[in-house]
Amino acid sequence: MIKKALVLSAVSLSLMSTAALAQNLAVVNGKPIPSSYSDALVKELVSYGEKDTPQLRQDVKNKLVLREVLVQEAEKQNIASTDEVKKQLEFARRSILIDALRANYLKKNPVSDKEVKAEYDRVASQQNGKQYHVKHILVKTEAEAQNIINQLNKGANFEKLAKEKSIDQSSAVNGGDLNWASPSNYIKPFSDAMVALPKGQTSKTPVKTQFGYHILKVVDVRKATMPTLNQVKPKIKAALEEKKWQEYEMGLMKQAKVE
Repeated sequence: MIKKALVLSAVSLSLMSTAALAQNLAVVNGKPIPSSYSDALVKELVSYGEKDTPQLRQDVKNKLVLREVLVQEAEKQNIASTDEVKKQLEFARRSILIDALRANYLKKNPVSDKEVKAEYDRVASQQNGKQYHVKHILVKTEAEAQNIINQLNKGANFEKLAKEKSIDQSSAVNGGDLNWASPSNYIKPFSDAMVALPKGQTSKTPVKTQFGYHILKVVDVRKATMPTLNQVKPKIKAALEEKKWQEYEMGLMKQAKVE
């Protein structure tokens, strides 16, 4: 009877051990690494284009085991008690909380297909059926802009002046080139001036916007083709989610007492 009980006990322990192993990826110095850690990391890697293979899972396991060994050593040396590490841990904690708050807010306030369609229709209605390849030179004052226009009228090279004078550094390096875009991509004073210019022509007067004074050159014009809703749906949804989150942020800021 006693022998039978011991056998049953051993079998029971064996089954418990098997169940524990199924839940853990590995056990390092007595501390388990849950299999869920590996599953989450593999899922993330697959989303970036990796293939879920035995080799990938082995690589992930090796990485997680190494990290556990290093974490245990850091804990043994009491690294977390230093002021610098405490600051970094607190910063990481705050970032994780904010990311979780954003995810939770958007889960409770999702962007609907109806909202995506409405935004798509809004953008489509602003298209005039054309795209413009435009270059510009941006300066701070109207006097600077007029001086550049005078130089252009005398035969100066637009691209050379853009590289030398434009304060829009991202386009200046390319001779002021903004590439192809629809009018809706630009603020109204800029787009109005762009649309009014014939192909190959340059602004005769400075164009004022909130950024300064622009001199425009329309390089070419072509018929625009609007992408389908399905093609741009993820991009529109992401933009609307960001807009919702920013509105939520501003609402919280207005309620906060900042001294």
